[in-house]
Amino acid sequence: MRFNRVAAFLLPLTGVGLALLAWGAASVAVPDLPSPIETWRESQVYILEPLTKRGEMDQGILLLAYYSLIRVTRGFLLGIAIATPLGFLLGVSATLTRMFDPIMQVLRPISPLAWLPLGLVLFQKSEPAALFAIAVCSMWPTVINTMMGVRAIPQDYWNVAKVLRLSRTTTFTKIIVPATLPYMFTGYRLSLGIAWLVIVASEMLTGTPGVGGFLWQEYNSLVYAHILLAIITIGVVGFALDRLMGVAEARLRAS
Repeated sequence: MRFNRVAAFLLPLTGVGLALLAWGAASVAVPDLPSPIETWRESQVYILEPLTKRGEMDQGILLLAYYSLIRVTRGFLLGIAIATPLGFLLGVSATLTRMFDPIMQVLRPISPLAWLPLGLVLFQKSEPAALFAIAVCSMWPTVINTMMGVRAIPQDYWNVAKVLRLSRTTTFTKIIVPATLPYMFTGYRLSLGIAWLVIVASEMLTGTPGVGGFLWQEYNSLVYAHILLAIITIGVVGFALDRLMGVAEARLRAS
């Protein structure tokens, strides 16, 4: 048992160490690529003062991540508010599925870089345009997983509802929702990951304060260490969001 705990702690550290070695080797081969030490030296003010605001984009990295997370949360909640009932409707109605499936398959692979300009045309402001792009891009995993969850409900459950003459409301709250909840949560987890990907592209295009906007500004300024800082921040926050959703999903399945 102790060996498993030590391995669970040391193996990730070993992986991080190997990644840093590979990064250092790449910085030797590519002169413009800062090494891990150079990246720390040039970026430590953003890390050691994570909540300091010096200008619109010149802010601590946690403050920038906070702005991005607020946008992601709003867009994500909007997306699943649309996707969840849509998934239920498509799950219980084969007619609606045949009607809307071609539209879903056309809209689902469209890049956020395409949705954002449309959002700017519709709303004339960067903030609602970003929320629009996040919601539209992130909703599809929830739609599909909720739909598949409804279809996976055993026929015996439907038979029990008929025998007991349950109302539609009771059938929905007591049978459909509990049976579909694990599928829905898997969809939420995937949708949140996509929402985090979309916010970076949205902020880069609109130049709004956040991790994506900071990355784009530093790219235009050719400050490569800060670009790497933004990339690492994006990855770490995405990892944390996925793990939090995974913990919530595991607790849901265990309850």
